[in-house]
Amino acid sequence: MLAYIIRRLLLIIPTIFGILLINFMIIQAAPGGPVEQMIAQLEGFEGGTSRISGSAAGDAATGSNYRGAQGLDPDIIAEIERMYGFDRPAHERFWMMIKGYLTFDFGDSFFRDTPVIDLIIEKMPVSISLGLWTTLITYLISIPLGIRKAVRHGSSFDVWTSSLIIVGYAIPGFLLAILLIVLFAGGSYLDWFPLRGLTSNNWGELSTWGKIKDYAWHLVLPITAMVIGSFATLTMLTKNCFLDEIGKQYVVTARAKGLSEGRVLYGHIFRNAMLLIIAGFPAALISVFFTGALLIEVIFSLDGLGLLGFEAAINRDYPVMFGTLYIFTLLGLIVKLIGDITYTLVDPRIDFASREG
Repeated sequence: MLAYIIRRLLLIIPTIFGILLINFMIIQAAPGGPVEQMIAQLEGFEGGTSRISGSAAGDAATGSNYRGAQGLDPDIIAEIERMYGFDRPAHERFWMMIKGYLTFDFGDSFFRDTPVIDLIIEKMPVSISLGLWTTLITYLISIPLGIRKAVRHGSSFDVWTSSLIIVGYAIPGFLLAILLIVLFAGGSYLDWFPLRGLTSNNWGELSTWGKIKDYAWHLVLPITAMVIGSFATLTMLTKNCFLDEIGKQYVVTARAKGLSEGRVLYGHIFRNAMLLIIAGFPAALISVFFTGALLIEVIFSLDGLGLLGFEAAINRDYPVMFGTLYIFTLLGLIVKLIGDITYTLVDPRIDFASREG
């Protein structure tokens, strides 16, 4: 097992390198980079999109490589290129980026004048809070509920819980978030929960218990909006996995030996049925961490990594884009490895090392 873990850790290096290389090549081919954004701002066009897209003929006349640059002094354009590092060839910029990433040096944001690592650390508490608690609550609800539905398959409990799950799954998380604000955050009815932020302004003055309550108070609505729609798939997956195992021969044999239903369910069925569920845990955690929370962050004014990455993509803030991509990829690969190791904890019969051998 140790040899397998070492091989997987070593494979992380070429995997991250390939992902960064592919994305770097795509970004280089995309129009509207930071230099063009700055040129558009200098010429007084806030959006810059229509101005940039419709000025190819004029740019050709001035010999500029950037759309929207006609009429600007070439020295100014050269200074902008130097400021963003675009005075170097693409391959040189890529290798400089890779060397910096080896020491977690992501450079400075183009448009925030702040080190990227500081931005990531600043936004991390919001994403960790949303992702961790959403995933934890989802699994704590879905697994017991799915097992219960499998044991009572076809009963009235199974039918009405399935109906509730389908309704919850059909409601988009952002729409539910807006409804929760209207109902419980001072929108039109009750004013029980705060509308924005992860903590109150006086959080530093509160006692330890007061800080915990304030933190939980702010998380109730965003976590509820994310959990309601996310546990449906996991619940039905758990139910189907257990139903599939319940009908197998080894379960019939275990019951024939006189074992109790609890012993059969949790001593034999559980470790086999949970394998597929565990396999999806890393992807579920990472998606909730960084992508699934974007709209929730916007609605509840929670400034996390999802919103940071989205704004970086819109503004072509390349250091932030690649810095967050690097962190997301590295964390995803590590969590995936942890998920594989968890396989062996649930079912010791699994041996990755012997399988590869």
